[in-house]
Amino acid sequence: MASSFCPKQALSFTNSAHQLHQSRAIPRDIHVRFPASVSSPSSRCGLKSKATTRLKVLATSATKVMDQSSSKASSQAPTVVEVDLGNRSYPIYIGAGLLDQPDLLQRHIHGKRVLVVTNTTVAPLYLDKTISTLTDGNPNVTVESVILPDGEQFKNMETLMKVFDKAIESRLDRRCTFVALGGGVIGDMCGYAAASYLRGVNFIQIPTTVMAQVDSSVGGKTGINHPLGKNMIGAFYQPQCVLIDTDTLNTLPDRELASGLAEVIKYGLIRDAEFFEWQEQNMPLLLARDPTAFTYAIRRSCENKAEVVSQDEKESGVRATLNLGHTFGHAVETGVGYGQWLHGEAVAAGTVMAVDMSRRLGWIDDSLVQRVQKILEQAKLPTSPPETMTVEMFKSIMAVDKKVADGKLRLILLNGSLGNCVFTGDYDQKALDETLRAFSKS
Repeated sequence: MASSFCPKQALSFTNSAHQLHQSRAIPRDIHVRFPASVSSPSSRCGLKSKATTRLKVLATSATKVMDQSSSKASSQAPTVVEVDLGNRSYPIYIGAGLLDQPDLLQRHIHGKRVLVVTNTTVAPLYLDKTISTLTDGNPNVTVESVILPDGEQFKNMETLMKVFDKAIESRLDRRCTFVALGGGVIGDMCGYAAASYLRGVNFIQIPTTVMAQVDSSVGGKTGINHPLGKNMIGAFYQPQCVLIDTDTLNTLPDRELASGLAEVIKYGLIRDAEFFEWQEQNMPLLLARDPTAFTYAIRRSCENKAEVVSQDEKESGVRATLNLGHTFGHAVETGVGYGQWLHGEAVAAGTVMAVDMSRRLGWIDDSLVQRVQKILEQAKLPTSPPETMTVEMFKSIMAVDKKVADGKLRLILLNGSLGNCVFTGDYDQKALDETLRAFSKS
């Protein structure tokens, strides 16, 4: 049985079921399996109880049954999750066919000039539609676009300069809006460009991958990679809105879809046990791209992310827990070369390593280790790093991780029952060494 010991000087975040689950449950006519019981907690993951009232869902009709034909109905109201950051608050719109609803985007365009940043994969699929949505019935708006190469290996300063080149050549002013149309790489680079251009212009996120829809598009983390470390250069810069058209997942490759599920699984492990249990029952539906199941998974992930960001925008505490498995995972991405492993694949392997270390410390029991292994395998995700990774590679790359403080590597580890975690640098180094040796060459 795992010890309930919580290391001193650690930030401890305890689970309770999703506060909003009962009030906004999926309608009864949807055949998606849920946990048999749902509790009504007062807090989750160490957040203040007032967070319950700060996270708002303004409309829920998008959670009703919808098939491919209904996604074309422009009258379909989206689910809206609010990220509460005072005068910088913004909505996350979730639903099918939202790129066919011009008002959703146009209400967040404050000037007359727009720059859409996308890539060579997404542009042929959704660029024309996005431009049409931005300009429909709005002839005063002109739209420019810049199409970047696709892949994590292009998330660098050289590629970022292409965005600035286009903005300056087009003489965009401070009332312009940048629009990120694509996955996490495009969202991160477009956001960082918006934060930097003319010292800050508005931007909008239109994520088209699971990874971006459930995680990276929400919360304002923007940036680029450095050869020595992932996401080492960037800024916290919030968008005007996030528009998640779930129809874009219809064109997503299976590997990309599975990669995004790693972040969905993470929310259940660190703070939302009942969501994890729901995933255990419904993973086949997610892999089959069931629209009802996916809409629910995206919404609940966004609710978790929005609540955390509302409490800790710049990652001084609870927000760091969203990086479960990321320290090990980022080392993998950097070590094998950006783009060789997808982000979610690396995070999945990193999550298994973090869970293994938690068990070695005596903070969780074997049953939770087995459940994590099983659900990642169900999601068709890797459960160990590539064989080319060595102990020394892990250590040298992790030494420059953003969570290092005063020379001490802080990690997110599970502690206690499902949904509980700690963010700490106070752990037995022997456990970390044993985990690294178990998963990589000496």
